[in-house]
Amino acid sequence: MREELAIMARWVKTTGQRLVVIFEGRDTAGKGGAIRAISEKLNPKVCRTVALSKPTPRESGQWYFQRYVEHLPGAGEIVLFDRSWYNRAGVERVMGFADEAQVAQFLRQVPVFERMLVDDGILLFKYWLTTDQAQQEERLRERLDDPLKRYKLSPIDLAAREKYDAYTAAREAMLKASHTEHAPWTLVDFNDQKRGRLTLVRDLLDRLPDTRIDPPPLDFPPLEGPLRSETYSVLAPVAPYPAGAEADDA
Repeated sequence: MREELAIMARWVKTTGQRLVVIFEGRDTAGKGGAIRAISEKLNPKVCRTVALSKPTPRESGQWYFQRYVEHLPGAGEIVLFDRSWYNRAGVERVMGFADEAQVAQFLRQVPVFERMLVDDGILLFKYWLTTDQAQQEERLRERLDDPLKRYKLSPIDLAAREKYDAYTAAREAMLKASHTEHAPWTLVDFNDQKRGRLTLVRDLLDRLPDTRIDPPPLDFPPLEGPLRSETYSVLAPVAPYPAGAEADDA
């Protein structure tokens, strides 16, 4: 599938398509891993990830969708949203960062907003990554115990542990309001994250039109003369990393 993703990115670049993929789900569902599965081998000039932090005071006074609009793709670009404008229907609602009037307004506006995107030619795909509470607890504990994953654990994540049912209710209200013909949701089981990633990528590729565009042929003749080694006249490189130590520190 990696080759198919590379072909898809070439198609987007060559034809000037604009592709948006939204990744939503509970904490620890596997959004970051799914995004990496798509983007890790793609040209970062074509495919970029958007993961916005909490809004600034100025952004809080804007139209809610405004700060997301500036991150939408231009011609020939892919944008992967690691969480999105649906924060308002999820974490902001459940954790009390938005009141019910703001949430109701969002749920009325989001189908209209997405209709505008789709009508303008943007290819929009929305994925919700599902995970059971037992899996969520196991992954949160792993983040707590693993110093390399500790940065992924925030006080908000810990507070959300007690609100599994509230998140379920918020998700169902969100789906009811925003699962539309022009911008449908796709739910993917991420209790097994590896299988979930494969399922999501396969679904995305299968829902795109024929993206096959062969790269232009390039001539690669041999160079004349012996190949040269790097030489230095002003500075020398730092000492090489000790042989055999790479595996220990990887």
